[in-house]
Amino acid sequence: MGFVKTYEEIAQMQRETGEFYEAQMLAVVWETKPEIVRRLLPPPLEPAERPLAFGFIADYPRTNFGVTYLEAALFLQARFKGETGAYCLSMPVTNDMAMAGGREVYGYPKKIAKIELNREGSDVEGWVERHGVRFLDVRAKLSGKFNMEGAQDVFSQILSQNGDGVVVAFNFKHFPAPEGGAFDYSPRLIREEVEFRPYLIEGGEAEIILNHSEYDPWDEVEVVKTLGAIYTHSNNIMRRGAVVAEVDPVSDSATRHSEVSERAQRQGFYGERGIEQCRRGY
Repeated sequence: MGFVKTYEEIAQMQRETGEFYEAQMLAVVWETKPEIVRRLLPPPLEPAERPLAFGFIADYPRTNFGVTYLEAALFLQARFKGETGAYCLSMPVTNDMAMAGGREVYGYPKKIAKIELNREGSDVEGWVERHGVRFLDVRAKLSGKFNMEGAQDVFSQILSQNGDGVVVAFNFKHFPAPEGGAFDYSPRLIREEVEFRPYLIEGGEAEIILNHSEYDPWDEVEVVKTLGAIYTHSNNIMRRGAVVAEVDPVSDSATRHSEVSERAQRQGFYGERGIEQCRRGY
């Protein structure tokens, strides 16, 4: 295909769903502090009953959109209008098209990173690295025993937010305005469903190491109690999302973003550091 595409060529690239075949995933859940969740959740999202954080590292060897890659993610459990879902704080990937598609369409906060996921016997390890910092390292022993009693119920609840095997994800889709100072448009809260169809599930004890990184501050989501890990093989489906709210750009949170953005530009932080300050200020 050339730069100029026909309607037929564009139609051939469209997919009703994003499908991931034979996906391998290591997922971990931990309890953090309520004040951390309150600080990191942008309105109109609200904290869930329990301050839970969860992350995963996944290998997608085959998809229906022609891209294979590894991915990691960090979520906080959150609520919107009475519905419990997962707010995505960060989603590193190893492929540029996976980054662009998830970010520009659904608002997932994706960046390119080095990611590894390996299993030897009952031991599974995964890590994520950017700018020379390995900010996430997860190790699991698939013994069938979790770190804490009740972890299996938590995993079942996370994977059944809107029906069996369906996770509801919340993202804010927004871009800085070219003239600086605020947003290109009012930030949009996106609700999207991901359906998990596992054909292998193994549970075990997990060790979560969050190292400090200036660009990937996963260590802000402090690990208070590690609940456990699950390792899965599954076929996953990303369903189409929807805009469920718009954030007033003159609200307190958006005003804070604007002030940080302007300050970063005055200080000359036009690169990744400036963008990170803008987004984290919002």
